[in-house]
Amino acid sequence: MSNSEHIKGRGAQKHVTNRFSEHSHEVRDDFLNYCEKEGDDPENNRTLFLETFPKTIVNKVESPDVGMGYSLNPYQGCEHGCVYCYARNSHEYWGYDAGLDFESRILVKKNAVELLETFLAKKNWKAHPIVLSGNTDCYQPVEKKLEITRQLLQVFQKYRHPVGIITKNALVTRDLDILKDLAKDNLVHVNISVTSLEEKTRQLLEPRTATIKKRLEAVRQLSDAGIPVRVMAAPIIPGINAHEILPLIKKSAEYGAKSVGYTVVRLNGAIAGIFEDWLRKALPDRADKVLHQIAECHDGKLNDSQFGRRMRGSGEFAAQIKAQVELGRKRFLPNQQIEPLNCELFEQFRPGQLSLF
Repeated sequence: MSNSEHIKGRGAQKHVTNRFSEHSHEVRDDFLNYCEKEGDDPENNRTLFLETFPKTIVNKVESPDVGMGYSLNPYQGCEHGCVYCYARNSHEYWGYDAGLDFESRILVKKNAVELLETFLAKKNWKAHPIVLSGNTDCYQPVEKKLEITRQLLQVFQKYRHPVGIITKNALVTRDLDILKDLAKDNLVHVNISVTSLEEKTRQLLEPRTATIKKRLEAVRQLSDAGIPVRVMAAPIIPGINAHEILPLIKKSAEYGAKSVGYTVVRLNGAIAGIFEDWLRKALPDRADKVLHQIAECHDGKLNDSQFGRRMRGSGEFAAQIKAQVELGRKRFLPNQQIEPLNCELFEQFRPGQLSLF
């Protein structure tokens, strides 16, 4: 498979079958047919943004090993196009595929802000950190225009409710004014994903994300502003970025990160086929080696769905990754820690509650 077949600017290299419905591609095909009639190349069209109005916006996270209890995603699908993204499978529930549809058909939750206010107004809700981007990135490119994430942060700010953020986009620094205000009461943590220090690797794995330089600069800006930042070295992919663990932790510490987390790549559901297709087109010389080493981390399979070990892997290779992370933390981030978020203020400021101040 030659590199000339690699579609630049996209992570997934093809559409894949939606496992839930034999008719799942009808919406996509209608759009592509429209493009053809208008004289456009259907595979080079711009990303399509579809407005949706869900009934709920805050999701309880049942998984015990992802580090969050509740999540909120203003967008479904993600234009960043990270080829390994575990969230790709969720696009199938909406009638789209986990491949190119996931990064080119983005569902925009137009009523997200109103739904969040309604959720926080529930009498039985007790403050618990809600994480933006538990599934897809809340700072993906369209956020620059729509500002839904910024409006959500203003709701958390208004009611002094704790919030976490996960992103790989430097756009998060746009909202420094709100984040600084939240941070003074220990109401926000920011997690910035840095998968590699090598820009060529970033361009292949995460074609529409912020550059590594911009992400590290965002870590510094946030840290200098007093906002606790954790760098997520995620995912670690054997044969692609596993050799960068120590340099990445060192660089993260130099830019002000208070901690570094990690996950080992797992290719669940449709992602296995998407990733292998991408790998054989983008890095054909090492494809077999990479796939073999990923399988070594999951008992001979490309995926492990068992809670407790699926995010860290098992076996000798996974143990080596863990040992390197622990060494890096000990060497470059000694005595650093991030305090739990403050859940006490919300009762004074909850919707409908008269403030005591």
